[in-house]
Amino acid sequence: MRLKASRDASNTSLLQDSERGINTPGKERAILEAVDTKMLQSDILALGGPASSASRKRRGLSWILFLILSVLCVLLSPVRRSNIWSPASHLDVSRAEPVDMPASMGLNGNGRTDDVLWDKYSLVIKGQRVFIHSGEFHTFRLPVPALWLDILQKVKAAGFNAISVYTHMVLINPSPGVIDFNDYRALEPLYEAAKQTGIWIVLRPGPYINAETTAGGIAHWITSEVAGELRTNATDWKAAWQDYVQGIITETVPYQVTQGGPVIAIQIDNEYSQEPAGHAEYFAELEAVYWNSNIVVPLTANDPGEDRDWINGTGAVDIYGTDSYPQFFDCSNPDVWMPVVTNYHSYHESVDPGQPWYFPEFQGGSFDAWGPTAPGYDQCRILTGANFENVFNLHLWASNAKLINYYMLYGGTSWGALPFPGVYTSYDYGSAIAENRELTVKYAELKRQGLFLRSSPDFYKTDVVGNSTGGIVSVSNPAAFVTLLRNPDSAASFYIARQKISTTTITTTFKLNVTTSAGKFEVPRVASGITLAGRQSKIVVADYSFGSSSKVLYSTAQVLYAGQIGGRDILFLYGDSTSESEAALTLRGTPRIQGGAGISTTSSNGVTTINFLPGIQGLITVWDSSEQLVLYSDADTAGTFWSPEISASGPVEFANYWQFGTNTSILVGGPYLVRNATITGSTLALRGDLNESVRLSVIAPDDVETVTWNGIPISADAAAAAASTLTSQGGFSAQLQPSSAVLAFAPPALKNWRYANSLPEIRSGFSDANWTLADHTATNIPFKPYYGDGRVLYGCDYEYCESAVLWRGHFNATENTQSVNLSINGGQAFAATVWVNDVFLSTSYGNSTNNRNILEETDDKFHFPPGSLRYGKDNVITILQDNMGLDQSGFVIDKEKSPRGVRGFMLNSGDFGEWRVQGKVGGYTNYLDRVRGVLNEGGLYGERMGWHLPGFDTSSWALRSLSEGLPDATAGVGFFVTTFNLNIPEGFDVPMSFTFDNTSQPYRAQLYVNGWMMGKRVSNLGPQYQFPVHQGILNYSGTNTVAVALWAMEPTVITPTLRLTVGNVYEGGVGGIETNNPPWSSKGRR
Repeated sequence: MRLKASRDASNTSLLQDSERGINTPGKERAILEAVDTKMLQSDILALGGPASSASRKRRGLSWILFLILSVLCVLLSPVRRSNIWSPASHLDVSRAEPVDMPASMGLNGNGRTDDVLWDKYSLVIKGQRVFIHSGEFHTFRLPVPALWLDILQKVKAAGFNAISVYTHMVLINPSPGVIDFNDYRALEPLYEAAKQTGIWIVLRPGPYINAETTAGGIAHWITSEVAGELRTNATDWKAAWQDYVQGIITETVPYQVTQGGPVIAIQIDNEYSQEPAGHAEYFAELEAVYWNSNIVVPLTANDPGEDRDWINGTGAVDIYGTDSYPQFFDCSNPDVWMPVVTNYHSYHESVDPGQPWYFPEFQGGSFDAWGPTAPGYDQCRILTGANFENVFNLHLWASNAKLINYYMLYGGTSWGALPFPGVYTSYDYGSAIAENRELTVKYAELKRQGLFLRSSPDFYKTDVVGNSTGGIVSVSNPAAFVTLLRNPDSAASFYIARQKISTTTITTTFKLNVTTSAGKFEVPRVASGITLAGRQSKIVVADYSFGSSSKVLYSTAQVLYAGQIGGRDILFLYGDSTSESEAALTLRGTPRIQGGAGISTTSSNGVTTINFLPGIQGLITVWDSSEQLVLYSDADTAGTFWSPEISASGPVEFANYWQFGTNTSILVGGPYLVRNATITGSTLALRGDLNESVRLSVIAPDDVETVTWNGIPISADAAAAAASTLTSQGGFSAQLQPSSAVLAFAPPALKNWRYANSLPEIRSGFSDANWTLADHTATNIPFKPYYGDGRVLYGCDYEYCESAVLWRGHFNATENTQSVNLSINGGQAFAATVWVNDVFLSTSYGNSTNNRNILEETDDKFHFPPGSLRYGKDNVITILQDNMGLDQSGFVIDKEKSPRGVRGFMLNSGDFGEWRVQGKVGGYTNYLDRVRGVLNEGGLYGERMGWHLPGFDTSSWALRSLSEGLPDATAGVGFFVTTFNLNIPEGFDVPMSFTFDNTSQPYRAQLYVNGWMMGKRVSNLGPQYQFPVHQGILNYSGTNTVAVALWAMEPTVITPTLRLTVGNVYEGGVGGIETNNPPWSSKGRR
């Protein structure tokens, strides 16, 4: 622990952990009992005036003893020197002196590094106590590595300090012995972007990751080539994952925190039970591989519920965590909440009290399923919106969780064959950052929370004292539920309030008894009460420090920002515009601006109580002196402010990491996004995004003389007097105006489509001699065929696991041949269209209506129409099947080994001869497109020929509008291709989407943009009809190729339409986005 010389010892209270425990009710009742008003007045007098000599002497003796003991601990400690940042301190750590870490502080580790340690409170990284405030981001769902920086900058701007990242074994290990970390599969550019932005990483490489992705991420080749049970100690499964895990290790070792990198932990597999023994031994085998390498950071696990797995016994990890999704995964009724989970803290205390409380996944949205009644992600964004974030996230904090990862913060796109069958292409997840990378209505609340956490190091180490149900905390209205957390070193208190009935929408007003250094009393003292406006939580702070030496006695207003800017202590509070808030604090210095409309103040014995009245909108200055600046605004205005960090200059380790390389920041209000800020000499350089004209407000060190925005100097305008009314020191105001030319950008029309038939397989004379002979009579897939002649017709057994697969079964027909029975498995929402020779028979439909009416395989009888067969000759059954991905783990063992294909085939009379099968060219071993990867292409004829790739010559094709559908209203597949040009200058981010008709018609369509399969439209099921596509796949400065593989599932007229649409245009972005869209080549195409 470090003590600040400038801190007033009379305001410092060091308490033993036992004094903070929830199991010491006698002591707590003594601390929190009601206070006589006379005693309150005397306590406040003591706070404002000099302490008694006896009091000073007792405190002085205590400090002398404490310092002697500390020195002894330092001398005797075997632990190396570390730069510990006391959570009671708000000093700039870049100037702090390192101190020794006594072993008696009770820190634990894995014995491999002391750069990542922990105790029952939190992680301690490089000697700094850290609250891990993290969001989930999957780089494989944004296959443009240059845009990963965009996401990380948005994560950092919201006050987060970490991300959690799955890696995808299917993509990285597409076939046996092949490990590919090129292009969007790379880890290095992610690690470098994290270092650049100052973001920690918890890496989650599986091999199984779940993630609503095909086979839960397990490489497809494994699902057919490994006979043993997956995710157990089976020897062939162990051999199968070795190369992949070793590859992860090789890429990650140099980027561990011990080597100046961002990786602080690695998760073992994902959401798995410790029983039976084979599961535990599998974990132990994975752990042994990491332990026998140069990986030294802790290993973690995520229990899928409160199942007590991986804490002790075989396979136990260093740090245990549990996942929680209190609203589950149905957004159909977004205004209907499930209540908060009330046993988080008690569960943690009962199973793992000596470690920090870790949530590897806490609900940040929801996935959405196929089906005409599926609600869509806009509804998920309501269900898990700002109110949910406010109530449920703060409830999580109240359980004393100090490692929290919100799943998802950015969801992205399950392009190609990434999804498992339960979800469609979009993985927007209703998250705070939308699929098209725009900030949503959820983002501002997360930013308010993130800046509070960054500003409040006292919160990183707290004990749960008790709550209002147990009588430890006293509230005037039992409809309010309040939990008290207190820092045992600084005595800072955090009263986290919510509705006792967490789902209620009523307004509750209450008062709260607080314990402070000035005594125990009820707050608010002037305002009528603390108001919870329906689904809302608030944090009432007491003895809360800000800046170098300032303190808030208590505040029912919420803290957005607390720190130092330019040598002044800065506090930014906010509250609801419809209700009162109140704060009591010691104001210092001579005010140059004081008060303002909507506030009233009273002062007594050096403490000023400020009452913020209803109706305040916008930002007001409460106090502005040479020592302090206190601001207040309504919650919406607070959400428009940013606090970019000023990274350390020079060769400073972790220069971009808060608490490590820097503790310096500024305040910026107005722009859509502030990405970062630097100060060089007297120039403040801001970088960010604009989508409209805004008033820029800046609070920076007073030696800043020039402000630039995206490299362009900004001059204060006639309205800049607003800065002087905000603060007389370090303030700047100007109008920011984006370019009007680009803001008027209109996307080009998609026209001049060229068309070609993509189903020659049903034509007379088509030869399948070069297709794969489907002659297996055994399979490692445990779900065996239902009927047939013993042959196994599962796509993965022939290396065709993804997307469209075609089957051709030959037979000799007689007059007795009248029908065929086919059982086809494609996963929910699949389809399979069947022809005999060139005659359409029917389409079998899988189904999913928001995961309620699930049909993942069909068993149908197809009757042969008169004249469709050639008696005494070779006839062919052609099956076009859409493989919707492999299943994730479930209650059924080896569900990932999904039997996609034909599970039964039988003629009513006679037998089949040869069966042949064709998927993507080369299968998973010799697939052609090594940049886009193994999941991009399927087996449609047009895909095999490369018609979806830029540069393929379609000039000889017929001109035909996409809206005309297929010729003669036939059932089949056609390819439509067109091109369009873009000319968007550097410095602009223009999120674009390809938008189909929002109608229900019997067609499926695969959308390719510059060769990337960016969307699967299932018009008869829905719900998705709009498909975002990013720059980097889109060429902003050149020609773009769009292809649509249109599958008409019935012989009827279909009229699909497709438009390129734009939401907002942003001046800014990260810049430097290059395309990597390999063009068509004839090599290997057949």
